[in-house]
Amino acid sequence: MRFMMMVIPKGYETATADAAPSAEAVARMMEYNKSLQKAGVLLGLDGLFPPSTGARISYTDGKATVTDGPFAEAKETIGGYWIIQVRSREEAIEWARRAPMANNEIIEVRQIHEMGDFPADVQKAAEGFEELRKA
Repeated sequence: MRFMMMVIPKGYETATADAAPSAEAVARMMEYNKSLQKAGVLLGLDGLFPPSTGARISYTDGKATVTDGPFAEAKETIGGYWIIQVRSREEAIEWARRAPMANNEIIEVRQIHEMGDFPADVQKAAEGFEELRKA
């Protein structure tokens, strides 16, 4: 089972483009990242620039509208993520509990869909998806 653990840092929704964590916080996070790797559960990880550097594309009646960040209505934003492969939701939660987070930071844990989770008609409509993922 694959899970995405998303970091939601308090205040990141209004962070400036040059916002960066402290060296101490990064050092603690690297130790955690190494423990995920050593356990053989880490599939991917990355940090994200603040929303002030992003864009949102919304759709109405087939038309796309682009809004540049920051986004006034955002209360929580993703600052980074890990993708892990573990045996259960409980194991994913246990890994998230071990992360060296600061006060008021959140990690949201969500299972990633596997093709076998979908009905046969959806799997047929998605033929070739696995090859796209590998590209």
